[in-house]
Amino acid sequence: MSTDKQEPRLDTTEGHSPAAPGTQSYSTPTSLPDGSNPAPKQESPLQEEDNTPTQPRLRTQRKQTTGKRGKIEPPAVSPGSQVWIDNQLPTGLLDEDEAPPSRWFKLSRPMPALKYKKEQGSDKLPATPEKNVAPTSPQPEETLAPAPMPILGGLELPPPDHTPVATPKKLEVTPQVFAKRPRGHSRPQHLRLLISVILLALIVLTGGSFTLMHLLAGSATNPLDTTNDPSTFAQTSLNAQQIDELHHLSTRMSDKQLAGLYVARMSLDEEIGQIIMVEYDDTYYSDDLNRMLTELHAGGVIMYEFQMLTAAQTKGDISSMQQHAKLPLLISTDEEGGIVHRLTNIYPPRPSALDIYNTGDPQVAAQQGHKVAQDLLALGINTNLAPSVDVALVQGPGQATRTFGYTADSVINFAGPYIKSMQQDGVIACIKHFPGMGAAEIDPHKGLPVVNRTKEQLYQTELAPFKHFIQTKDKLENPGMVMPTDILMPAIDPVYPAELSHTFMTDILRKELGYDGMTLTDALYMQGVTINGQPISMAQAGVMALQAGNDMLLGPTGYVQTLDMVNAIKAALQDGTLSKARLDEAATRIIALKMQRHLMPAIPPQN
Repeated sequence: MSTDKQEPRLDTTEGHSPAAPGTQSYSTPTSLPDGSNPAPKQESPLQEEDNTPTQPRLRTQRKQTTGKRGKIEPPAVSPGSQVWIDNQLPTGLLDEDEAPPSRWFKLSRPMPALKYKKEQGSDKLPATPEKNVAPTSPQPEETLAPAPMPILGGLELPPPDHTPVATPKKLEVTPQVFAKRPRGHSRPQHLRLLISVILLALIVLTGGSFTLMHLLAGSATNPLDTTNDPSTFAQTSLNAQQIDELHHLSTRMSDKQLAGLYVARMSLDEEIGQIIMVEYDDTYYSDDLNRMLTELHAGGVIMYEFQMLTAAQTKGDISSMQQHAKLPLLISTDEEGGIVHRLTNIYPPRPSALDIYNTGDPQVAAQQGHKVAQDLLALGINTNLAPSVDVALVQGPGQATRTFGYTADSVINFAGPYIKSMQQDGVIACIKHFPGMGAAEIDPHKGLPVVNRTKEQLYQTELAPFKHFIQTKDKLENPGMVMPTDILMPAIDPVYPAELSHTFMTDILRKELGYDGMTLTDALYMQGVTINGQPISMAQAGVMALQAGNDMLLGPTGYVQTLDMVNAIKAALQDGTLSKARLDEAATRIIALKMQRHLMPAIPPQN
């Protein structure tokens, strides 16, 4: 098939009747397929030169037919039929300002007259009336049959009146040509609409964010409601309910979160002081002890039997300590019973842990837990560094009668009721000596014990009681503190004693066992604080204990040693060997414990 010339195409729609002879329904394309400009448009016999707009005429249904070689043949048009020409619309079917429907498409270019005559089978062309010239003779009147009405939008129009109508003497058809709108004409409107939508979205989002923040805060006041200037987004003053909620943040914040608020407001000296539990050499509340509390801000004090001579004296000294301290103190002692009896000057002897185990009745352990708690609280002591949950595997000098039996199960069965009863009455329990020194043959006060047991043995026996009390669902059996000690277990860490070992204090205690409570070192002045056989200073041991994961340091005795510890920690922070985050974590755990055990109110700092 030749491609030199494009065949003109009829704009036909299936179901429409063909156009009547003498009525063309074509439009001229703007360019040819080869890109060249078409010949000038020939005047249609139905077009006028003046562009006086007239109402469009109706078009009837036309049926698309296909001729030979795929050409579209122009269908025949029955008499009386009407068509729309060049996007013309039927008169009266649309409002003046209504756009034509999309299915009223523009007709294709006009077919040449000769070709049209051949396809219609006629030898003569229809006469073309001259423009604005009346017929030479009057046309006879004839009766018009009702023409089929077009269907618009699926609705068939009502049939016309059947009253005979005379044919007009002059038929003038001026096709209505709709001018094309420039391509960029609607862009400014679209741009303005887009900008308006974006601004509206920003306003909604901004207002929504204010409202969401306000709802999350639980306030009943509209944050966008301003009395003086409604154009601003300033919030109104807090009402009485909001102020009361600020004073009771414990209902929304955990103890650690509240403790973090205290730590954030502390000076460096105050924060370092909180992580030290001091000792003192005097038998009364001395000036040296007062300076440790007021100048160095110590967070706790440990007392021994030589300092607790009478109940009245002990209560008076503890009362003075609490009055001079900026924050409530952890006042502690080791009241285990048996050979470790710090209250021997005030109360009669107590049964040891081994004595309780030998009764075979865990209720005895519960009774002793209640008894020791009452005696401690009567003096003002809030922390008992007991019980020992070591499993006695050898008759070491440091164990003797301090354990609740010879298996992990026996220790759990008897130490559990003891811890629960004591903490139920309000005393903080501290389990020791992590990771277990039941197999130690040397007293860590005199040297470093070395336990050459396998890792499996250590986990099955020595570590088992610590794991149980840390992970038990009974909150009263969860210890308030864990105390590590100086013991070397080469199967796990061949270099560092347990309380200075990051492997023991962080990897095992924190990560494996899941303990997030406070830890308190054993006395850092003991002979067991050595590395590779070399002793280290108390101040250096304090920094290493913090690096390993400990929270509170026990050992400095008197103002001078305590000051040395404070300075060593500051130097470690300065040179980067100790991070401020690690110090904050330790201090936060200590303050949180004081809140949890009601030593201080669980409210935000007031000044």
